[in-house]
Amino acid sequence: MRELSIILVNWNCLAYTEQCIASIRDTAGDVDYEVIVVDNDSADAPCQALIDNFPWIKLVLSKENIGFGRANNLGARQSVGRNLLFLNPDTVVLGNALRPMLSALQSAPQGGAIGCRLLNPDWSLQTTCVQPFPTIANQLLALSWLQRQWPAHPLWGKQALYSTSSNTVHEVDVVSGAAILVKREVFEDVGGFNPEYFMYAEEVELCCTIRRAGHRILHTSDARIIHFGGQSTKSCEDGFVAVTMRDSVYRFLRRNRGNSYAALYRFALLISALCRLTILCGLFPLAASLGYPIARNDVTRPLRKWLKIAQWTVGWDTCMQRLATPPDASATPAEN
Repeated sequence: MRELSIILVNWNCLAYTEQCIASIRDTAGDVDYEVIVVDNDSADAPCQALIDNFPWIKLVLSKENIGFGRANNLGARQSVGRNLLFLNPDTVVLGNALRPMLSALQSAPQGGAIGCRLLNPDWSLQTTCVQPFPTIANQLLALSWLQRQWPAHPLWGKQALYSTSSNTVHEVDVVSGAAILVKREVFEDVGGFNPEYFMYAEEVELCCTIRRAGHRILHTSDARIIHFGGQSTKSCEDGFVAVTMRDSVYRFLRRNRGNSYAALYRFALLISALCRLTILCGLFPLAASLGYPIARNDVTRPLRKWLKIAQWTVGWDTCMQRLATPPDASATPAEN
């Protein structure tokens, strides 16, 4: 059995996937690892370039886009490692990031999963690498300017990123699914990623389930990975990602805090969306009366986004209807 299985889910981002695999190869050091790539019915399948450039990887071709969590579960079933690293393909592993993550997870009492410091392409900190469990308060108040003013406030659950202690490993609620390392026995014990989620919040549900099973979720600042973010979904229609994220949070709240709390979240989000739409609709006439130039896209894009969110809160959004019944996992290993 290998020490580590690294699982990547590719969907229309082949160039990033190749870059990610190359960074793994160049930085793995003494880690005994394998790489499994699950292609989620990409336009560029069967990903011949991956087989040509990296003949040592295991490529699994899904016949349909089965979503992020199901594809990772599929990759895990094809793996043989004692530890499973679920890694977004739009990442670049820096330094010897794999070894400190493995060492910290193995040495921590009741350690179940661990994440690392994610960096933006300009090497600034990507604060979403640590998150709190969703509540109505932290979802509605998660405004950029508030988080810049009080980045270490407990409401955001990111104290580990700003700790001044000498400890480099901290317990947290949730680590980003862009790079989450889980012990195989723990992953199998909790049943893997919940297939109810098509994408977004899968790692939130997984971390919650792992904690309920008596294990700890950890974050280490000794490992760093660049995360470009949103490369698979950047071609999606306006509002699709925003609505899918909020639908996944709603599913999490309904599963873990009950139907009433989830319904209250949905209603509060409707009020928030209506307030934002009112402000956005008033921007053009206000700017015109003040003689202040404003680009049309600066208003129309957020207007479409929040209109989609408002429609979703009352059940009118069509993009979620397409994801209501995810297809069954169906895949075949590629020849390599």
